[in-house]
Amino acid sequence: MPTHAQRKVLRHSPEQMYALVADVRRYPEFLPWCAMARIIEQSETHLIADMTIGFKMFRESFRSEVALERPSEVRVKYLNGPFRYLNNTWKFNPHPNGCEVDFFVDFEFRSAILQAAIGLVFNEAVQLMVRAFERRAMALYGRTPALPAAVAAPVAQG
Repeated sequence: MPTHAQRKVLRHSPEQMYALVADVRRYPEFLPWCAMARIIEQSETHLIADMTIGFKMFRESFRSEVALERPSEVRVKYLNGPFRYLNNTWKFNPHPNGCEVDFFVDFEFRSAILQAAIGLVFNEAVQLMVRAFERRAMALYGRTPALPAAVAAPVAQG
C-alpha cells in the first residue's frame, strides 16, 4: 500500500535517463538495498529480471517483467516473490533543461512483518533510491547535459 510519486527535472537527456533506468543488471553497483540483479531474458522491448533486495535483517528475491519503450518509459510488472503486487513506472519527457523524470511506485508485501518494517521508512527509502539514480546519472553523464547551449539554462533547485 505504500505509494510514492515524484516528478523532477534533471540535466540529462531522456535517452540518457532511459538508458540508466533500463540497465537493471547494474543496479547493485549504485542502488541501496539492491544486493543482486540478474537478467533472465531480454529484448529491445522487454526484459525479465530477478532481483534481491536486502534491508537490515530482511533479504527477499523477486522476479519482474520490465516493458521498455525507448526513450520515454520503463514499466515494471511484478511476476513473483514476496509482494502481493508491485507497480513501478519511470517516464522521461523532454524538457528545455534536460529531462522531466516522472517516477511512480506502489507495492504491498505479502508478509505483515515486512510491510510494517518498510512502512516505517518507506518515504525516506524511496527518496534515497531516487537520489541514487540522480547521483548515478551525474557519475555517468556529468553535471551538464549534452544539450544545445541555447537550451542549457540552470535548473531551479527546490
